Formats: sequence, C-alpha cells, structure tokens
Amino acid sequence: MAAATLAGMSAADASLVDLPYPEVMRAQANARSDHVAVTLSGSQLTFGELEVRATNLAHHLLSLGVEPADYVTIAEPNSFEWFTAFLACWKLGATPQPVSSRLPPLELAAIVDLADSPVVIGMEHATRPWLPRGFIAPPAPAGWSPPAVPPSPAWKAPTSGGSTGRPKLIVSGDPAIWTSSLVGLARVIGARADGTTVMPGPLYHNGPLIWSWLTLLSGGNVALLPRFDAESTLAAIQENTAESIYLVPTMMQRMWKLPNDTKYAYDLSSLRVAFHLAEPCPKWLKEAWIDWIGADVLFELYGGTEAQCFTVLDGNEWLAHPGSVGKPLMGELKIMDEDGNDLPNGETGSVWMRNTARETPSYIYIGDEAEEQDGWECLGDMGWMDDDGYLYLADRRKDMILVGGANVFPAEIEAAIGAHPKVRSSAVIGLPDKDKGNRIHAIVDAVDLDSPELTEFLAERLVTYKIPRTYEFVKEPLRDDAGKVRRTALVAERSA
Repeated sequence: MAAATLAGMSAADASLVDLPYPEVMRAQANARSDHVAVTLSGSQLTFGELEVRATNLAHHLLSLGVEPADYVTIAEPNSFEWFTAFLACWKLGATPQPVSSRLPPLELAAIVDLADSPVVIGMEHATRPWLPRGFIAPPAPAGWSPPAVPPSPAWKAPTSGGSTGRPKLIVSGDPAIWTSSLVGLARVIGARADGTTVMPGPLYHNGPLIWSWLTLLSGGNVALLPRFDAESTLAAIQENTAESIYLVPTMMQRMWKLPNDTKYAYDLSSLRVAFHLAEPCPKWLKEAWIDWIGADVLFELYGGTEAQCFTVLDGNEWLAHPGSVGKPLMGELKIMDEDGNDLPNGETGSVWMRNTARETPSYIYIGDEAEEQDGWECLGDMGWMDDDGYLYLADRRKDMILVGGANVFPAEIEAAIGAHPKVRSSAVIGLPDKDKGNRIHAIVDAVDLDSPELTEFLAERLVTYKIPRTYEFVKEPLRDDAGKVRRTALVAERSA
C-alpha cells in the first residue's frame, strides 16, 4: 500500500523520529500548545494542558514509588485522565498497563498481581496504593521536571484472556520511542498533524489504544466518545470534520441499522480512512458500508495484540476478494492442520504467523505461553488462503462447534442472523446434546422477533444443520464496545 511508505516525510515528522514518546509529546505541546489534543462530551484538552497534567501526575507517581520499567495499572474509563496517566508513566520510564474500569475486584487483583503494579490508577485496591477515578494530581513544584530515565522498555501492556479466567499481560516488544515505522503506520490509519480521529471504542483495548496514541503523537486530535453510541458517533464525525475513525463490526451494524432518516442526516464526506478490525465482518455489512462511505475509504485490518503479523485491505481489494481480510502488510502467514502440516490454498486450518521484520520478539506474555512451532505462532484463529495470498477467516478454533461430526463456525451463523433487520446483535454457542454431541443455541438481541420468523429467515441463508435448534431472546447487547463476546461464560451459565 502506498500509504505505508515514508516517501515525502515532512521535516516536522523527521525531526521527531527516534525520540522517546514524552519528548515527542513535549515537542507537540511546544509547537501547538493551544491546539486541541482530545475532545470529550463538549470539553477539550489541549496539548499544553495534557503536558502539564502529565508532568504533575508523574511527580505524584514518583512520590508513590513508581520506578523505571514498573507496570502501572490504569483503570480509568474513556477520559482525559486516561491519556494523562499513560503519558505520566512514560515520563518515568514505566509501562502503562490498561484495564477495563468495570473489572470485578477479583479479576483486577489477579491482573495487578501479574503486573506487580506499585500503584493502581482509577480503581480501589486492597493492598496497594491507588488513586481514585478522575484523580487530578496537585501541581508539581515550580521548575520540576521528570528524572532523566531510559525510555519505557515496553510502551504498553494490555491484558487478554479474562474470558477464560486466566488473565495475561501482552507486553509490547517495542520501547516508547517514535520510529519511522510508527510514522508510516500513523499514515496508514489516517493520522496526521491537526487532523481528527473519531474514537468510539474503549481505550483499554489494544486497537483504540494504538489509534489514539498514533493520532496524538502525530499532532492530531482524538474526538473521544465516553462509550459507543451509534448516532453520537455519526455526529462526532460531522461536528469534528473527522478524517479517520476506528470501528469494529458490532459498531458498524448498530450504525447501519439506525433509521435511514437518522443515519443519512449526517455528513460523512470528510472521512478519508475508516478502519474496522477486532472481529469478523459479515459480507452483507461490508457491502452496505462500501456503498455508504466508499470502497476507497473503508479499510480492514487483521492481527493480534502480539503484532507478529497483520493484514490490511481496502474496499476495492475486498470487492475483488469478497470475504478476505487482506494480505500481510507485515510478517508472514500460513495455514496448518492439527498435525502441523502445511495446507494448500483453499483448505481451512489454523492460522500461523511470524514476524520477519525484526530480530527481537514483538511481545512477551506474563501469565501464559505462546502456541509456537518452529518460529511460527498461532493465536487460535482458523482460516484459509486463496491463490493470490489473501487470507479468509473462519472463526476462533475454541469457538468451533462440532455437531454430528460436522464443524460449525459461530461467526457464519451470527452473520446470517445479523442480516435480519430486527436483530441488533447475537452470540451463537454450542450446548451439550446427547444425540449430536452439541446443539446450536443462538442468543439474540432483537426487537419483536420470535423463533419461527428467524428460523424461516435463516432457512434461506444457511444449510439445515447450521440453523440453531434453540433460541434465547434478550434485550441487552451481547458484545462489548470492542466487539468482544465472552462465549465461555455464556456456555457455562447455560450448561449449569
């Protein structure tokens, strides 16, 4: 992709390359002190204000014992304080370790123990120093500046695995240094100085975290939503004349299913780059969005927080390879069977990847071990590749349902259910069945919909054995704002 190249890097970009993140943000504050860095619910935080707040918090964290290379757990919701906490950690050479602000106490305790965090920001902790949600540090002494320390050895350490009951940290293999590769990645996602990125996703997740900081480090503005709302997201694009946006298919579906007179009332013509990622996107939804905002604007990315490899494609490529998530922009992919044998193009197996662009690991786990074989790693996804090297995903391996000897992928069924105009979201799981081994059970968030109507709708889209045998209709979203669903918990609740 041409956007991935660095040809024509501006003098401002070049002057910041290879500087630690705190120095880049200080330079942005000096260059555009009064320019808006983050907008939220009608309020604004400028680059200058962010720099001052982060310096004050760094002074306070230092007094609480934070040292270089420490992990600092950050449990703030989408807020100015979330950005402040990240930048304050980097100023001390520490690693920000973000978590959901709604974690139950036991899960928070398990993560804090893994990280051995000296301080928890945004949530109470029983045995460690903690700062309340929305805490604003008192001013540092006049003339105080953070100590001279090496850059944070890992610029982030988000979590994963909470749905299994065994949370882990995914610690970045990259220090907090602004490299030419990151400048290139910022260009890919549409971030630029004084441009605006709309962020409706939860910042503790890896995608929103990366999109937001690439925007700020580039000197751009993040138009942040406190949490996702379909119409508010469209309004944010129009009000901020936004050039880029981060999405997941769950958001796309809720936005698309707004009444036509609502969704078409907003001007989205300023958008140049709209990326979606984090979960499979149904074909019908992809086509709808291409028709809505244009094939040149809609992009898709597939990859893990582990960053061994990622694929990218735009809407035009997708139309030529419907259903694909793209070709590797970084790293390598291959498909293998259960015995570790390479599979030919067109056959479905486990997706394995490796990073070929670096000599050091792109991440480390704390609390888990990678599934590795001869330098290749698997994140648990299944898929296949075509003869042109494009990857197509089937589903998560652990989510696959074995029904009477046939492999059934929940993502395919959820895509068909989601096409019904009354459906807001769904989650398909397998429940024990004496005859077939498992029966397909669909939990559906819908309005005025019943089993016969949905079964008739699905009969035109799915082979008989893939149609759910039982349904459960609910009135609340089944996926979070990052598009994630905890199937393990759903199965356990219903199996009990």
